[in-house]
Amino acid sequence: MRRWRIAFLVLWAGIACRVEQRLPRGGGITTADGMLRVPSDSEIPADRLGTAIRLGRALLQHTPDSLPGYARSGLRCFSCHLRDGTQPGALPLVGVYSRFPEYRSRNDIINLMEDRINDCFERSLNGVPLPRDGAAMRAIVAYFAFISRGVAPPGDVPGLGVRSLPALTPDTARGRLLFGEICARCHGPDGQGTGLATPLWGPRSFNIGAGMARLNTAAGFIRENMPNDRAVTLTDQQAFDIAGYVLAHPRPDFPGKERDWPNGDPPPDAPYAVRGRVPAP
Repeated sequence: MRRWRIAFLVLWAGIACRVEQRLPRGGGITTADGMLRVPSDSEIPADRLGTAIRLGRALLQHTPDSLPGYARSGLRCFSCHLRDGTQPGALPLVGVYSRFPEYRSRNDIINLMEDRINDCFERSLNGVPLPRDGAAMRAIVAYFAFISRGVAPPGDVPGLGVRSLPALTPDTARGRLLFGEICARCHGPDGQGTGLATPLWGPRSFNIGAGMARLNTAAGFIRENMPNDRAVTLTDQQAFDIAGYVLAHPRPDFPGKERDWPNGDPPPDAPYAVRGRVPAP
């Protein structure tokens, strides 16, 4: 049964097509449609490594279905890392393999790639860490290595992270109207997700410890990428208004969040109290 499940995931990964899961191809720094260059499937080796690469991509595409005991939200990894991790300004995964080890002030340690992956499982997917030496972790790392082929350390690529915007004050009333006009058709009028896009608040969304729970991060992501099925026409202020409206809704807690940024240096939009700082009301 387990072999059948893996074979099904690999097959389905090749044919799946959702708003968040378009799989571009091309050469050069970026492709004609603005995506980052990734190796083609023909470069995946026909051996056990190739099987792991394909499995890793399938796990990232269908995370809650493939790893229900570890990913407990309604989000997939590619819900935030758009177009299979190749979209600039949408937290691209191209080059990520070349960025680790990496110091992060949020936990004040040198992080390995496995640490960062599990951080996403615990926060963005509101789940629990994968076994560090398990088959799923090894497959995900194999996929990261494959799409980062040719990217030298420190892994800088065009559109790394999300778009940085000047900090603006959101108007959640305007955000509610904009959400209904622009976002609801994919994320649902109640923000609980549809077959096209994932939940944005409530028990099946990312938890308060996730990076997307920060106002500036959410606004930058929205400004650069939304709506994802048509031309992006939002202004910076509109992106902040929508982000403020989305983040004003309840979402799962993240136990232990008060231990983040132990040196007392959190970003100004951290939405919870940490050592040495209480967020502004």
